[in-house]
Amino acid sequence: MNTVVKKKNNKLLKGYTIIPGFGLSLGFTVSYISILVLLPLSMIFINSLNIGMSDILKILSEPRVISAFKVSFLAAFLAAGLNAVFGFLIAWVIVRYNFFGKKIIDSLIDLPFALPTAVAGITLTTLYAQDGWIGKYLSIFGIKVSFTFLGIVVALSFISIPFVVRTVQPVIENLDKEVEEAARSLGSNSFITFVKVIIPEVFPALLTGFSLAFARAVGEYGSVVFISGNMPMKTEIAPLIIMTKMEQYDYEGATVIAGAMLVISFVAMLIINLLQWYTSSYHKAR
Repeated sequence: MNTVVKKKNNKLLKGYTIIPGFGLSLGFTVSYISILVLLPLSMIFINSLNIGMSDILKILSEPRVISAFKVSFLAAFLAAGLNAVFGFLIAWVIVRYNFFGKKIIDSLIDLPFALPTAVAGITLTTLYAQDGWIGKYLSIFGIKVSFTFLGIVVALSFISIPFVVRTVQPVIENLDKEVEEAARSLGSNSFITFVKVIIPEVFPALLTGFSLAFARAVGEYGSVVFISGNMPMKTEIAPLIIMTKMEQYDYEGATVIAGAMLVISFVAMLIINLLQWYTSSYHKAR
């Protein structure tokens, strides 16, 4: 009797959707993405192609532009890597431990989302200056943060840390502690349990958080422009060059640099997503 009822219910529910049908939903999805994402991005490439390949190569081969690309992408990669490590640690502490002030710390994680990036840049520059609250102690050891490459990494780490924490946190919450206890009962120590049990479960989400943090850091301008010092060939970032060319009414040069950043970022994100897909598939196969 129960089997017959289940079959009838399955027939009734087959093809039933709460949101309007696939065709209408897909139409809205494609239209929305096209207007907000595809159309603006396509204009960058269209304007770049109108310049001519020789002029594009000339703009991109300028030593100042190449140096800015190196600074932007290297600093973004380092900041995302640092946040992948410490973001995982923060998420682990918030999920697995109860302590006084836990809710406050959990709320502070999202503060970089709400804080204007210019305010963050001014605040970090003041803190890490040689006479700042933190910088004066670092200067004792000969460490200079403000107006250096290290300052750029600090600023990018600040604005991108929520992406890692908020991506990894739900995965840690869903981890079954019984699996860890089973591994310990079978003779695994803490390190083996961490490497063999926890990391495989968290790694796909951690990689996603890394990619989101990297993408956010590459295009950051407001928090970096103050703390970097904007020294050409040293601490100048690519978004700043784009803004400089815009102020000089060199719209073609700004468009070419923006298009190059878009292509490089897309390739980097594609590689990260492929790696994430591979690790998820490998984990499921096991």
